[in-house]
Amino acid sequence: MVRPAPAHRRDMASSAKAEAGRQLSVLADLVAVIAPADSQRIAASLLAEFQTIGRLWSQTPEAVDRILGPGSEVTRLLLHARKLALAALSAELRGTRIDPCSSALRDYLILGMGSLPDEHLRVLFLDAGQHLLADEQLQHGTLARLALYPRTIFRRALELNAAGIILVHNHPSRDPAPSDHDIEVTRQLDRLGRALDIELVDHIIVADGGTHRIRLSQAERRRTRTGFSLLRSPEPWAPADASGNALENAKATLRRRMLRDQLFGAPELFGDPAWEMLIDIFIHECEGNPLPVSSLCVTPSIPMSSALRLCQKLCDAGLINRIPDPSDGRRNFVSLAPEIAHRIRAYFEAGPD
Repeated sequence: MVRPAPAHRRDMASSAKAEAGRQLSVLADLVAVIAPADSQRIAASLLAEFQTIGRLWSQTPEAVDRILGPGSEVTRLLLHARKLALAALSAELRGTRIDPCSSALRDYLILGMGSLPDEHLRVLFLDAGQHLLADEQLQHGTLARLALYPRTIFRRALELNAAGIILVHNHPSRDPAPSDHDIEVTRQLDRLGRALDIELVDHIIVADGGTHRIRLSQAERRRTRTGFSLLRSPEPWAPADASGNALENAKATLRRRMLRDQLFGAPELFGDPAWEMLIDIFIHECEGNPLPVSSLCVTPSIPMSSALRLCQKLCDAGLINRIPDPSDGRRNFVSLAPEIAHRIRAYFEAGPD
């Protein structure tokens, strides 16, 4: 005897069928503006190929023309309709405080990139009141490369005088759940942003079915700082003593170096990567934040592979120490040798670099 399907499965199938019918009806009504006699067939052909209106709108004109034929007026209509919808949603965000939880932002991001076939990274740059300064795509490809280009993000933030940023990237898999790498990248950029006084307000993952926010909680940041207490030097230079002028001067130095790179380019000519590494460690130790080797190596103005070799040279010279993470055997933190920490504090107490 064949058992009937569970009720919830029947409900899901019925809901999906109803949604497919609704999308077909909406698309056919739009196509009817250009081709009233053939609108149902054209709409059905497009949805058979691209499945949803969202995925249809994310296609290039050439991809749509492969279904409708070269130079189709329907293709032009669909592209203009998408631009109109994006402009309307974008207008709702301009001049208002950007709330990462808002439905307006969610709808705008899903329409703009939820159905893209490959990964894109975009950044919303915000002023001190969290109003939108710029919305820019900065990377195209895979998020695994994001860790190699943090300076691109923060250089642009400095150029715009942004006080905060919202990272946005899409998952073509249609599942907005973050990967472990997504979370680690968020942590790395949050650390670097705080060193530059630029807040990482949120990191939003977008798919055609919804969004997911990776927002580091204050509790998580407190746990991170507490964990670093094991890594502090026992010497009397304690972070509390260095949290005044020395820390502010070190931060100002690092900010000016990033600004210099942004203004003049060619960091390989002007960079001083070993000194930048030492300053970065000093700032993190003053603030009580742990600094993994992977995060340290995105600071200097050289490629990641060269930065890793330079980090090892600093260890060999006795300037910094590697300390295994007691909770993760695959990760190492770095700290300044006590005497080096004392000298850097004295250096920055005298003024910025």
